[in-house]
Amino acid sequence: MTTTFENTSTVSAFSNQLADGVEHISQSLVLVNGRQRQPGSGIVFAQDLVLTADHVLEREEDITILTYDKRTLAAQFVGRDLSSDLAVLRVAGLNLPDATLANQPARVGQFVLSVGRPSEDGPMASVGIVSAVGGPLNLGRGLTLERYIRTDAIPYPGFSGGPLVDASGAVLGILTTGLVGGLSLIVPTSVAWRIGEALAQHGYIKRGFLGISSQPVVIPAAQRGGRSQENGLLIMRVEDGSPAQKSGLLVGDILLTFAGKALTTAEHLQALLSGDLVGKQVQAELLRGGNVQTVNVTVGQRN
Repeated sequence: MTTTFENTSTVSAFSNQLADGVEHISQSLVLVNGRQRQPGSGIVFAQDLVLTADHVLEREEDITILTYDKRTLAAQFVGRDLSSDLAVLRVAGLNLPDATLANQPARVGQFVLSVGRPSEDGPMASVGIVSAVGGPLNLGRGLTLERYIRTDAIPYPGFSGGPLVDASGAVLGILTTGLVGGLSLIVPTSVAWRIGEALAQHGYIKRGFLGISSQPVVIPAAQRGGRSQENGLLIMRVEDGSPAQKSGLLVGDILLTFAGKALTTAEHLQALLSGDLVGKQVQAELLRGGNVQTVNVTVGQRN
């Protein structure tokens, strides 16, 4: 009997903790009216600024948000990022607390809650675990998602733009179903907040550009120049006038590292070409004729 009572008490305590987590995030969670059909969700990430999913905004004007205390406020469209399906809204007089960020990144197997505000009735939530953490993810059309989280928590209609939170209600990422054919993906806070801050400041995201086409290759042991790295990126084409051409990169070179990071896929390289590197000179290591060489490359900006 004691064991049964203790088990019930533990389950009850965990259940209450999850409910407290939803209540904690609820004040920072808003409903976003940006399309004719199902509204989306959004989260307050800075003073008078809301981060939401871009695909729930079918217009850039006449957008409103609904707060937990039933205020309907006009929202100004600030900017969007197609590679993460994130967008930022500015809401004058919002006066809501910023969402609390999780102290640790999501871990596979961790209990999580997917939370949204899809209607005036209040927040909704579903529970699950983190099933995968990965990235970069090639989205096609030259777009790459730097990092992502997968969960088996149900993404109910209207949850896009809402947070994935841990048991305490701290945000692990922002949910979207607008990137890969309706697949539920979560953009981690380490990526989402950086994108949100850049959108709030500039209205767009700076994307790095080298001007090469490449493919991953396995480097034969005899051609590694004494290095242990087994994979690299074989340069197939160098665009005229591009940063790559100006730095002396050639067709046939095998890129080994970029900005100190080992390269294995073209998506990995694209993920490294973040806005922080645009306009900066970084070092790239490459194999040319069996010898390791280092070149300096000034990262351009993709139009």
